[in-house]
Amino acid sequence: MASSLAIDGLEAGYGTVRVLNGLSLTVGAGETVALLGTNGNGKSTLMKCIMGLAVPMAGSIRAEIDGVTHELAGARTEDIVSLGIALVPEGRRLFPRLSVEENLTLGAYRPAARAGLRRGLEYCFEAFPRLAERRRQLAGSMSGGEQQMLALGRALMSEPRILLVDEPSVGLAPLLVKRTIEKIRELKESRNLTVLMAEQNFVQALSIADRGYVIVHGEIAFTGNSAAELNDNELIRKFYMGL
Repeated sequence: MASSLAIDGLEAGYGTVRVLNGLSLTVGAGETVALLGTNGNGKSTLMKCIMGLAVPMAGSIRAEIDGVTHELAGARTEDIVSLGIALVPEGRRLFPRLSVEENLTLGAYRPAARAGLRRGLEYCFEAFPRLAERRRQLAGSMSGGEQQMLALGRALMSEPRILLVDEPSVGLAPLLVKRTIEKIRELKESRNLTVLMAEQNFVQALSIADRGYVIVHGEIAFTGNSAAELNDNELIRKFYMGL
């Protein structure tokens, strides 16, 4: 059974600085939803709130998994991960002095994934052959594209139902961005995942998104019910896509 997210009236910030202002969005079961916007508009803060890395000031974050609804606002990160929600963070955040295999193994933290550790490694090495070739290599010595593969693989090791991907294109050459986005689509389909992807590269994000939202100054400024609707919006084409 697929899983979904519903965020309603979310407000969050850091100290006296308000970043999210009554933000609401949904990610339906089995969907890939793009959260589109330039830097500094609150995409990463939203991801942190979903994962319990930042505490909302108001609002709710509900995840429905196997027919059971869970309130995530204020929950501990380890409990959120244990529900089957995983984050691929901006900048990858790997352990640079640990090997590829050690980084992957750490991804299988939640109890439900530990029993399938060997199966998870086999899947990751099949999905990312380069990681299999470099399983003993230190993560910090790999290229940016290889590190992004590893970050995706580490998230998959937790056997997630909902996958959050924060700015997967950051620091990658255009060709690697395209390959990374295509890999996210492939993994989503093969694992029946529900995906929320925060991204500022509109063209690549819309190539795999079922629909999306544009976030501006912590608020949803535009909702596109399809990738085509987002592409056809004049303001988005002018200010975000340079068309």
